[in-house]
Amino acid sequence: MLRLPRRTTYAIEAVLDVAYNAGGAPVRSGEITERQGIPSRYLEPVLQQLVRAGILVGVRGPRGGYRLGRDRRRISVGDIVRVAVGNDEDEAAESDGGSALGRAAVRPLMQSLEHDAMARLDAVTIDELCVKARAAGVESVSTAPMDFTI
Repeated sequence: MLRLPRRTTYAIEAVLDVAYNAGGAPVRSGEITERQGIPSRYLEPVLQQLVRAGILVGVRGPRGGYRLGRDRRRISVGDIVRVAVGNDEDEAAESDGGSALGRAAVRPLMQSLEHDAMARLDAVTIDELCVKARAAGVESVSTAPMDFTI
C-alpha cells in the first residue's frame, strides 16, 4: 500500500487544524502539537515551509501563531503535499540511473500513479476536509469558522 510520508501527513493535519480551529485568533504551534499529537521537532520545520509557500501566515508576538494564508477553499491538499515533499535531490539523481527494465516499465507506472494521486489531492480542499470533520462530530475550539469572502 502506498502511504504518504509522515512529514506530509503532519503538514496536512497542521493546516487542517489551523483552518478548523483558528476562528479569529492565530493558532499556536503548541496547540497543534497538543491536539494532533505531532512532535514539535517535526511540526516547526513543516510550519515554516508552509509559511514560505504562502499557505500559512506566521503572526509574531505574545498572541501569535499561525493562520491561513488564503481562503481555505483555495488551498488544496495537493498544494500542501507539494510543499511538504519539496524537491528531493537524492530522488532526482536516483531516477537518472537504474536498470533498463526499471526505466522502461517501472518508472512510467510510478509516474502515472503519482500523476493520478496528485490530481486527486488537488481536487480536495481544506474546506472540504473541515466540512467532513464537522459532519463527523469533531469538536472545534473556534466558535466561528473563518470566512474570507468579501
